[in-house]
Amino acid sequence: MSLRAGVAQIGVVPGDIAANLQQHEEYIAAARDQGVEVLVFPELSLTGYQLGRQVPALAMPAGDPRLLALAERCKGIRVVCGFVEEATPGEYYNAAAWLQDGKVTAVHRKLNLPTYGSLEEGKLYTPGTALNTQEIKTNWSALSLICADLWNPGLVYAGMLRKPEVLVAPINSAEGVVSDEFSNPQNWQANLTYMAMTYGTPVIMANRCDIELGARFWGGSQILGARGEVLARAGEDEVLLVADIERSTIAAARFDLPTLRDANPQLISQLIADM
Repeated sequence: MSLRAGVAQIGVVPGDIAANLQQHEEYIAAARDQGVEVLVFPELSLTGYQLGRQVPALAMPAGDPRLLALAERCKGIRVVCGFVEEATPGEYYNAAAWLQDGKVTAVHRKLNLPTYGSLEEGKLYTPGTALNTQEIKTNWSALSLICADLWNPGLVYAGMLRKPEVLVAPINSAEGVVSDEFSNPQNWQANLTYMAMTYGTPVIMANRCDIELGARFWGGSQILGARGEVLARAGEDEVLLVADIERSTIAAARFDLPTLRDANPQLISQLIADM
């Protein structure tokens, strides 16, 4: 039993939702033609990343007609795209929407908002407070986390306790945004490989590949198998990545390294409560 996964590594037109929607529609059609069952776009793929005071103007509720129109294009395929969610006036989330068959089936709100280096998300958004898993098809579920969510190991651990078959990770990673010494490409590779291998869980990561206000998004999107091996990896250009993930490989990896079986959340909770 397998899952055909896809990643849309794209450049984004900052602030131009209409142009970005059109590009999303083109990639969704191409992915569906290749039999992709779940397609992941980068973080904030409908708006761009460095939005500053444009956040209110670019935000939309999860039921916005533009998002629902895009969902209509998702017949027979699950799509994860990034947008700024308006919950109430003045309350905004860096969010990822799950779309299928004309519906927004779920929204994940980013939990860990980086506000260091040149990153300023804590000034713009409200942090999410919940983890989200989605069924892709029978016997396949996905945990979605956004970018810096994966740099808080406690969030990944808590999400993995739900035992999803895959981890979906839309990101916006640009070179030098943390510091000159912190290599985003190298450290992301180490992080993704560690998470996939440790939890025996394939990872579908989507990054951008363009330049926005001088920040260079380095691409490198990839689909990792349950032992951390690379099944497909993009370079620096726009591309549709596709790879098949076998459920039997997840079972074998988790049998060899039973991190989830031995997670012992009761003990972890007690240790945290005792601090």
